[in-house]
Amino acid sequence: MTRWTTLPAFGLMGAALVAGLSMASPAFAQSRPPAAIQETMDIGDEPGRVSTEEVSITEGPYARQMVLFRSNEAPGTVIIQSAERFLYIVQGNGRALRYGIGVGREGFQWSGQVQISRKAEWPDWRPPPEMLQRQPYLPRFMAGGPGNPMGARALYLGSTVFRIHGTNQPETIGQAISSGCFRLANGDVADLYERVPLGTKVIIRHKATL
Repeated sequence: MTRWTTLPAFGLMGAALVAGLSMASPAFAQSRPPAAIQETMDIGDEPGRVSTEEVSITEGPYARQMVLFRSNEAPGTVIIQSAERFLYIVQGNGRALRYGIGVGREGFQWSGQVQISRKAEWPDWRPPPEMLQRQPYLPRFMAGGPGNPMGARALYLGSTVFRIHGTNQPETIGQAISSGCFRLANGDVADLYERVPLGTKVIIRHKATL
């Protein structure tokens, strides 16, 4: 059974990272969601629901932990394995720091190579037009904070609408629920935020499950 715990608060809590995605990249061209579904939130998100700022997963397979990981990528590279629901930071010497994540649901999954282009704490939320069409009751703007579906931090992925961000629904970690973004528990995304600088290479891999 997965459990969450609260870590000590440490300064500003929030994250919005926009990682730079080269639209001309061959890797990105392999699998890109249609423009009509490039949304930043899922229908199941709950604006206004307050989640403890420093919630982290501490038990089970999605707990943050150092693992054996074979890769030719340089230390510091972020690798997302969507099918496995894990994000890795390559450490070198056959090891990586692994985080449990929530990923895009069917039809919203993608792969490619990008860079972290922006970082932000407690990011604001502006639901895209496509989402407002099907959920007209959603707010047009929500300031960052514990009740914001974007969570405590965000890492923006290139010039795309996608990002790595926190969540006010930590129970969704390990699920395919988003509209293409990658979500971590707030305490975990805050930890990731401190470890990953602007310009970090991010590789997103996805393979269909049989």
